[in-house]
Amino acid sequence: MIDLHFHLLPGIDDGPSDLDAAVALARAAANAGVDTIVATPHVSWDWQNRPWTIVESARRMDAHLAALKIPIRVRAGAEIALTRALDLPDEELRGLSLGGGPWLLIEPPHVSAAIGIESVLLEIQHRGHRIVLAHVERCPAFIADGDMLERLVQAGMLTSMTAGSLVGRFGRTAQRFARRLVTSGLIHNVASDAHDCHQRPPGLSQELASAGLHSQTAWLTEEVPAAILAGSEIPPAPLWPSLTTRPWRLGRLLGR
Repeated sequence: MIDLHFHLLPGIDDGPSDLDAAVALARAAANAGVDTIVATPHVSWDWQNRPWTIVESARRMDAHLAALKIPIRVRAGAEIALTRALDLPDEELRGLSLGGGPWLLIEPPHVSAAIGIESVLLEIQHRGHRIVLAHVERCPAFIADGDMLERLVQAGMLTSMTAGSLVGRFGRTAQRFARRLVTSGLIHNVASDAHDCHQRPPGLSQELASAGLHSQTAWLTEEVPAAILAGSEIPPAPLWPSLTTRPWRLGRLLGR
């Protein structure tokens, strides 16, 4: 499996603080069935990581894991805060892409009143960048306005979900919205968004199986991530199970 969103690189964001912790995290991912990690440190106003720093750190980590015979390949990427992405020049954004391909992993704001989020995303896309939206099920703006997320997908953006959300690790609201996104066919990738071995551990297949998505695991964790990294066509989506029995319309505010 390919874990497309993973905070592996030591000492550069809120992931592992040192090399030993990073190695332990990579071992845990390998034990969970992952063979490729896209290292995606935060690029934000708080964590101002640069492309060359990330690429070199990922290269060193890849070599170190190989020397330890841990069967994980490490590719470079970034989780770019939307407010930071708008400010960065195109050349630097291209250097932060997932695996050197055409796709950027963009982190939407963690606030419900995210005025202009749709127009900003479309502007970045208009500049020639393809966008994967990170942990959409935890974005208050998308929870409040599911129709916006549907429009962004129709405009050509892809969505990524955190595996733990499907089994309730981020609360009931995120879990309910995650399952409704699956049922509506508005999800393209599931990643771990791992930060450590305990509070934010790696894991994909077990969470997907627990959520009733065993048959869709290969598409979500192998086929689509491979296409994103290669810059090739996204493969046709599988059939989605109904993970909720309550009628729900995109754009309807949860809890009403």
